Amino acid sequence: MKNLSMKLLRDMKQSIGQFIAIVLVIAVGAFFYTGLVTLSDNLSSYTKGYFQEHNLSDLNVYYSQISAEDVADLRELEGIQHIEGRYTVQAAQAFEDYKATVTVHSIPVPNAINTSRVIEGRMPAEPNEILLDSHYAGAHHYNVGDSITLRVNDKDMTFTISGLNENVEHAKKNETQDHQAYGIAYISEETIPEIAGGLFYNEVMIDAQDGYDIDKLGQAIEAHSQSLPYLSQVSKERTFNYSQTQQTIHNNKLMSRVIPIVLFLIEAVILFLIMSRIIDSQRNQVGIMKALGVKKRSIMLHYMGYPVLAGVLGSILGFAIAAALFIPLITTSIGRSYSLPDLTFSLSLLTLLPPMICSSAFGMLSCYLSGRAILQERAAQAMRPKPPKKMKKLLIERVPGMWSRLPYSYKIILRNIFLNKQKALASSVGVVVSTVLLITAFGTQTALLKVAGQIEEVNTYDLRIDYAMGTSPDTAALPSGIAERYELSTYPVELIQGESKENATLVVTEKENELIHFYDEKGNRLSLEDHGVLVPKSYADQYHISEGDTIQLQFTAPEYNQTTVDMKVLDISTQYSNPSFYSTPDYMKSLGIDYNPSSLLVSVHSAADLAEVRSFFEQDPQVEAIADKTDLKKSAQYMLKQNSFIFIMFIVCAVILSFGAIYTISSINIYERNRELATLKVLGYPKRKINRLIFSENMLLTAFAVIVALPISGYVYSIIIKALSSTHQQIPDQLNLVIMLASVVLAFFLTLLSNLMLRKKVTQIHMIESLKGVE
Repeated sequence: MKNLSMKLLRDMKQSIGQFIAIVLVIAVGAFFYTGLVTLSDNLSSYTKGYFQEHNLSDLNVYYSQISAEDVADLRELEGIQHIEGRYTVQAAQAFEDYKATVTVHSIPVPNAINTSRVIEGRMPAEPNEILLDSHYAGAHHYNVGDSITLRVNDKDMTFTISGLNENVEHAKKNETQDHQAYGIAYISEETIPEIAGGLFYNEVMIDAQDGYDIDKLGQAIEAHSQSLPYLSQVSKERTFNYSQTQQTIHNNKLMSRVIPIVLFLIEAVILFLIMSRIIDSQRNQVGIMKALGVKKRSIMLHYMGYPVLAGVLGSILGFAIAAALFIPLITTSIGRSYSLPDLTFSLSLLTLLPPMICSSAFGMLSCYLSGRAILQERAAQAMRPKPPKKMKKLLIERVPGMWSRLPYSYKIILRNIFLNKQKALASSVGVVVSTVLLITAFGTQTALLKVAGQIEEVNTYDLRIDYAMGTSPDTAALPSGIAERYELSTYPVELIQGESKENATLVVTEKENELIHFYDEKGNRLSLEDHGVLVPKSYADQYHISEGDTIQLQFTAPEYNQTTVDMKVLDISTQYSNPSFYSTPDYMKSLGIDYNPSSLLVSVHSAADLAEVRSFFEQDPQVEAIADKTDLKKSAQYMLKQNSFIFIMFIVCAVILSFGAIYTISSINIYERNRELATLKVLGYPKRKINRLIFSENMLLTAFAVIVALPISGYVYSIIIKALSSTHQQIPDQLNLVIMLASVVLAFFLTLLSNLMLRKKVTQIHMIESLKGVE
């Protein structure tokens, strides 16, 4: 066994480039597996513990005004574990060239729901003290003890920062997590009279009993609030903060399953091809070992040691690279996307086992399947070269005058390919897999760019104005700079399909609205009509909805008492980001649903009018939020920034996998043809012609592989996109010609690079040793 171990090390040393290529192939799979699994598991377990520790509210109920006594009365309702009232107000802070919005909450006494984690300092104890979120403070260079002036309810108020915090209800502030323009602050209850003019609340936070139906509880609260100035309510699942966090966790889990599985399968194919070719090329050495009395089992274990050692080294290398590169990058990325204090990502040594076991198992299996036939041969038979195969005339030889006109080198290439069809096919399979992976990697990155690009393409308004709950746009007196304006309203709904229910959003706006564009999957414009609803393609694909079908939507806001309506599907709309159902006010009225617009979309005549129009809405006390084209661009850029890292790494890893496969297979081809190439050298063939002979053959095989890979890549890409998509996220599933062309060019480039790196291997062929090796 010691001698066999020495032989194994010698084989690796003789083909060190080939061994390194195999290790890199395995390292790529281990890198993505350990990194993505760590991201998914750590984020999921942290958020679950964080939400429980700080008791994220199950239901938030909003009133114009409610007293502490009224809140105490609500506590008696069935299903409520704990209830707290607070006052919430939107404040503004003016800076030199922009304004920031700060949401100010009062802190209930005692506070057991949506509790804060104090990062620095202490909770506010005096009326003039404020607890500021640490990210907003960092963006504006505030420290504990500094003063901050906020405009609240049309008056300026100055507070002293008592501490910096993060709160579980604002882990995700907005789409772009813009800490500079949006902040959160907390004040003591003693400050409420100074701000509101009296001690009352306008928001109630509810912690429901475990397992109690939130919808039923919401209806009971609304019924109990008939004599109160009730506005609306939002369940935990409907809050932007919670829904976005859960969607991210869902997407990460999908990626942690899909991408590693794809890479492991590709890794398995490449390992199988490589190990089977290595054993086949060393059949004479197997014969020598058998002749020397080495047991079959020992020979088999000797060759199995090659993939096992490569699997161990590759898995460790992938683990180390993930620790050094993947973990710091996702830590930064999640820290930029969410406010999750003390969240850390640490790799577990257990994540080493799956890639190590998978790569070793596939390698050992390929050794067994390839080696068992050779081990069944007698030693003398295995030591002899395989008898030459009978070669029939090629089809091209049967064409009069064509074969004779071909250069001699091309005749050698064609004869070698068709004489060793199985080997040529095996080599092509490796290149096919590599090309498919390249096309898929480039396609996913392009899809991401298309998703971000559609945000601005679909939304063409200059300003979007969202009004406070219970209020509507007043279009009677708008500034003259407005060119177009359209109202809209957003309703939380559930899509009911048989026994399944899916959360969704229904947006209602005028059918004449030209500030929101709709497209089908072919890029054709769609329009709203008064006799149906536009359904997002993501929902249509998931629930097999087609144009002309009838769907059921249930309104989940308590004021609609679980009203369910049957709606005709007008068309299927392609919506990559934040997919929603769209309908018109007239269609809603025909279904018996009241339409109360809550937002306004406007376009202006010129850039000069934009500042004046924005200023007009900023002074309206009923306006809750204003977004413009800059915000849309930020949203698109943010989406690219947050997701491009993984897909760029996917492209890099695809290139490494492709190069590893092409280099290794080309290296084995040269090794198998040592005798033939040595013969050509003895006959006086120049080195450049021998190189051209081999490398032209490689290029020809790559060309064949690329032709085969193109239709396969489309199918594989569609499977991956389908696995990564959900009802709340649609990813373009069509490859364009530029992507496929770029991937093909890169495949040829990698083949050329492998050829250049293998020139030295051809030069080092020892003529006499190769020719007399059999004797």
